[in-house]
Amino acid sequence: MRAIGRFRLHTILDGFFGLDGGAMFGIVPKPLWEKQIPADERNRIRLALRCLLVVDGARRILIDDGIGDQWTEKETAIYAIDRTPSVDGALAAAGFSREEVSDLVLTHLHFDHAGGTTRRVPGGGIELSFPNATCHVQRRNWEWAHSPTERDAGSYLASRFERLERSGRLHLLDGEAEIVPGFRVVPSEGHTTGLQTAEITGGDETLVFCADLIPTTAHLKASWNMGYDLRPLDLLREKKALLSRAIRGGFLLFFEHDPRIAAARVSARPDGALHVEAVDV
Repeated sequence: MRAIGRFRLHTILDGFFGLDGGAMFGIVPKPLWEKQIPADERNRIRLALRCLLVVDGARRILIDDGIGDQWTEKETAIYAIDRTPSVDGALAAAGFSREEVSDLVLTHLHFDHAGGTTRRVPGGGIELSFPNATCHVQRRNWEWAHSPTERDAGSYLASRFERLERSGRLHLLDGEAEIVPGFRVVPSEGHTTGLQTAEITGGDETLVFCADLIPTTAHLKASWNMGYDLRPLDLLREKKALLSRAIRGGFLLFFEHDPRIAAARVSARPDGALHVEAVDV
């Protein structure tokens, strides 16, 4: 647990999964990226499914909800899904339950960020995973998820959000918005249409939940971006702008997919290289 002003922050881990290393690093040659995150025999790299619970008085705000449990044995093997611990276990360890989550902020609806929005129940039915939560997502991403391109259709499983749409708990956002004072979401278009990062500010400290704008510390390098990014040049511009602000302001950056480092402060060395100082959250 980490405190930022009045906010109490808890890392909520939904386990790990694997994606192709080449896809995760785009144009970067394997001999370079493999020094940062080694690949397995199927060229997959191990990635965290790291969410964040922000406690503000009676509000319990969960940012992203992991990969969820609606996967076949074949899919589990393909993506090397290991939900140890799961969101349930991580919430319990922090002293909370799904029913206590009041707000769910989804950075975007890719399956590894929003796959846990619904879950299986005994008998094979599906229910909302967080029955008392208002779900905040950018309208542009919601619409894109329901009509993606052939290039990114595999990342969006829109059918899993039908129950959310019918629930009356869906809150569509149009651009930058404040969830509670000191907690705002900021749109980003480089990775996918209508992604949103989250910024939590309390006292003199700010934490940025980077989502897939900067998925791991290896992606802090300007040109180290994913093959999954829809608009690489926009992402490059957005990333450099965020890093400039983070270095000037001493922000904490929270990495959703880094297998080892949850959060870090980043500073610039005289030669222009970045120094990464891991910080517990």
